[in-house]
Amino acid sequence: MSAVTYDRPIAPPSRLLLLAEGRALWEAAASVAWWPLLRLAPKGDGHAVLVLPGLVASDASTGLLRRYLRYRNYEVHGWGQGRNLGPRPGVEKGMADLLKKLADDSGQKVSLVGWSLGGMYARMLAAEYTGEVRDVVTLGSPFAGSGRATNAWHIYEAVSGRSAEDEALWSQVRPTPRVPTTSIYSRSDGVVAWQCSLEKAGARAENIEVLASHLGMAVHPAVLYALADRLAQPEGRWQPFDGARLGPWIYPRPAERA
Repeated sequence: MSAVTYDRPIAPPSRLLLLAEGRALWEAAASVAWWPLLRLAPKGDGHAVLVLPGLVASDASTGLLRRYLRYRNYEVHGWGQGRNLGPRPGVEKGMADLLKKLADDSGQKVSLVGWSLGGMYARMLAAEYTGEVRDVVTLGSPFAGSGRATNAWHIYEAVSGRSAEDEALWSQVRPTPRVPTTSIYSRSDGVVAWQCSLEKAGARAENIEVLASHLGMAVHPAVLYALADRLAQPEGRWQPFDGARLGPWIYPRPAERA
């Protein structure tokens, strides 16, 4: 498998993949049906987890994911800022204040989970507040490549009033956070070009590939299991995810980023 580079522009996902996003309803139903099997994921140690929603979504969109993490013994929090309309005035401060409060109240570092644009926020927070962040997990987040390699860039620009290629924002999200970092992505993502969700694997950074839609990332059983597995790792003893034990039909071998 050849490594992915960014020396050429990456196109947004095809119209066919975008139309296939409707399968997110089936993915949510699969998680409900497989709930007993999802109990096999490791349980957490009770530390705080902050979950950040995607573009134009609110905490309601991550309800199933947060319920599952609570079930696996985490203190889970939504971002509490209504719909995510981009990094408008006050949004970044609101997230930072909440992160610091959760860390202060618990006396522990906080895990950050971000879906799509929420994952870009998570990387921004980890870069600025490394001392308060335990690890970062992003779901279909476009932190690499071009800001317009998605089928949602025009929506982002309309609601946020900012360019999708704002270099000030990209300079904060492109570098790998200095904490354990996992990017969960799908080649069948109909909103974000999957190449834009590839992290450069390293001592504390990895990619996990799943067979999911973009809109189903927060409800897909393979995503939920992998997320629980990642968050359950003891602090300071991070190890890469082992998807081979469950088979390539659930966790295909992830691509490599040059």
